[in-house]
Amino acid sequence: MPIGTLEVLLVDAKGLDNNDFMADMDPYVLLTVNTQEKKSTVVSAQGSNPEWNETFLFTISDDSADLHLKIMEKDNFSADDYVGEAIISLEPVFEEGSLLPTAYNVVNQEKEYRGGIKVGLKFTPEAEPEERSEYRSGEGAETEESYGGWKQSAYGEE
Repeated sequence: MPIGTLEVLLVDAKGLDNNDFMADMDPYVLLTVNTQEKKSTVVSAQGSNPEWNETFLFTISDDSADLHLKIMEKDNFSADDYVGEAIISLEPVFEEGSLLPTAYNVVNQEKEYRGGIKVGLKFTPEAEPEERSEYRSGEGAETEESYGGWKQSAYGEE
């Protein structure tokens, strides 16, 4: 698995199952990669078709394989309601570098379709550390004199 930074563009959702019988739903998304969790803003007054257009950054390590999107509905007087979730494999973005915003199915705990969520992904691999010049030897290596070695020291001079 590569190491680097994953940029997630949370665009919008369409046709979410509205759990709030009294009013329009106020959804938000919990985005998780391994133990890193981010929360989108709560979108009010857009009902089942919210738009976020928010970007989130995750640090990717060797064991990162999926992006989990958990859609919740904000309740003011009780616990927030679970709407559904989408799990996105990160393998394609590791291979391609970026994926244009794409719609993914949102399903509930019984794996029933509950709408769609559109997400764009971009992966930036961590740069390989370059070999440090002071540890090189052979042709092209700097000598002690070229970077202020002991021969240029004034210590011990009278």
